[in-house]
Amino acid sequence: MARSRLLPDNFTLYLVTTVVLASLLPASGRLAQVLEVATTVAVSLLFFLHGAKLSRQAILAGIGHWRLHLVVVASTFVLFPLLGWALKPLLQPLVTRDLYTGILYLCALPATVQSAIAFVSMARGNIPAAVCSASASTLLGVAFTPLVVGLLLTQNAAMGDPLDAIGRIGMQLLLPFIAGHLLRPWLAGFLQRRASVMKVVDQGSILLVVYAAFSHAVIDGLWSQVPLSALAGLLVVCAVLLGLVLVITTWSARRMGFSKEDEITIVFCGSKKSLVSGVPMAKVLFAANVAGAIVLPLMLFHQMQLMVCGVLAQRYARRAAAEQVVSATAPTASEVPR
Repeated sequence: MARSRLLPDNFTLYLVTTVVLASLLPASGRLAQVLEVATTVAVSLLFFLHGAKLSRQAILAGIGHWRLHLVVVASTFVLFPLLGWALKPLLQPLVTRDLYTGILYLCALPATVQSAIAFVSMARGNIPAAVCSASASTLLGVAFTPLVVGLLLTQNAAMGDPLDAIGRIGMQLLLPFIAGHLLRPWLAGFLQRRASVMKVVDQGSILLVVYAAFSHAVIDGLWSQVPLSALAGLLVVCAVLLGLVLVITTWSARRMGFSKEDEITIVFCGSKKSLVSGVPMAKVLFAANVAGAIVLPLMLFHQMQLMVCGVLAQRYARRAAAEQVVSATAPTASEVPR
C-alpha cells in the first residue's frame, strides 16, 4: 500500500529518531571520541566520492560559476546579519538578552559544508558549485565572522590562527576531494553502477553530524540552561529567520534566472550556518560565562535547518524524478503525427 503524502518520508523519520536518540542516550566519554572520528571519516569519504564522481569539466564549471557564488556569499554574510539586526525589535522580546546575542552571532557565521553538499546531492542540484561555495564560505568566515560580529555587537573580536582553520579544511575536505578526483578513472564506473553507495554516504554523514552535535548539546545541559518560555521563543525566532532566508534565496534565484540545479545550490548553501565553525569561534569571541547561551541558538538552528532542509531536499528530488519520467515518456519529434 502506498504511503500517504501526509506522512513524513523515511529520511525525515531517521532524523527525528536520531534527535530523540541523542536526547535520551547522548554519546559521551570514549563513545563521543569514537563518534567524532567516525564523523570526520564520513565527511572525508563524502568528499572523496564526490571527487571521484565529478568530471574535470564539471569542476571547472563549478569554479567559474561566479554569479552563484556571489549570491551564496551575500546570503551568508549580508542577508542573515541584516535580518538579525532589522528584526531585533520584534524578536528580542521572545528570548533573553544573551540568547538574542547568540542569534546575532549565528547570523554572522559561515555556511556549513558537509550537510550543504549532502543536501544538494540528494536534491540533484549543482554539486560542483556547492562544493566550491560551501568551502569558500568556511574560509571567508575566518575573516568575515569577527568583522560582522563586531559590527552587530559593537565589540572587539579576536580570532585564533586562521592558518590552522585553513589547514583543517584542507585536510578534511579538499585533500579527499582531490584524491577521489585523481582516482576517478578507476572509480567512476563502480560509482555509476552503485548509486546506493552515494546515497548511504550522503544521508549517513548527516545523521552522524546530527547525533554528534545534539549529544554534545544535551550533555552540556541544553534542556536546563533556559526557561521553557525562552526556549519556545527561541524556536520561533530560529524558525522565522530560517523561513525568511529560504524564501528570499528561492525567490532571488528564480528572479535572477538561475537553473533549477543552481537554485537548489543557492537555497541549501545560502541558508546554512556551521555548528562546527561556530562553537570554537564562540569560545574565542565571548566570555566563558555567556558562551553557553550564545551557542544555544546555533545548536537549535543547526538542528532545525537539517530537519527542514531534509524535507526540502526530498521534495526537490521527487520533482526531478517526476520531470525525468515525463521527459522519458514524451514523444520525440519523429513520433509526433503530422
